[in-house]
Amino acid sequence: MPEPVIALHAVKKSYQDVSVLDIARLELPAGVYWLQGENGAGKTTCMKVMAGLIPFKGEILLQGGVSSQANPVQFRRLINYAEAEPLYPAFLTGRDLLDLYLNTKGGDRERILGISERLGVNIFVNNPVSSYSSGMLKKLSLLLAFTGNPAVILLDEPLITIDTRTLAIMYDLIRSYSASGVTFFITSHQPLDPNELTVTGTLQVAHKNITLN
Repeated sequence: MPEPVIALHAVKKSYQDVSVLDIARLELPAGVYWLQGENGAGKTTCMKVMAGLIPFKGEILLQGGVSSQANPVQFRRLINYAEAEPLYPAFLTGRDLLDLYLNTKGGDRERILGISERLGVNIFVNNPVSSYSSGMLKKLSLLLAFTGNPAVILLDEPLITIDTRTLAIMYDLIRSYSASGVTFFITSHQPLDPNELTVTGTLQVAHKNITLN
């Protein structure tokens, strides 16, 4: 069994004393995973917990030793998350957000600027995000998700609100980054195109737990 790129140990999450997640143990090697579940099953909560964006009980380890609890800054540099319906402060521009991510996450600036051009983000990046359509916001969130040197990228419903051209670019980016060792977790109510992407495994979110099918 390959070394796990991510390991969840005794991970629990509650909202106002209502238990949402209770994952005793889940260890996964590098790959591309499709995260499935009914509406309200906890897929988005799971992603936010994995990204270290909301508090939870337990521990998540990346690459065998970077702990969500003991090394939170390093942990968050290694994991990126793109929301299904991204929201950003209205007064910021896309460039403000991109510069923030590049300064905090590091990585290859020229590569990201190249991806920005491929996605067409460079056309509107200097405008305040309050002027963005849902499709523009989605492109920006996808661009930010590939910024830095992530070990894991979490994409929540990446297939919605993007055109077919952007979809093809996104699949190409996932293939490219996956080939270099980056692990992906993707939620999608729409099937992932098997001609575009080889899925390592399907994860089912149900009954507060995650199981590998």
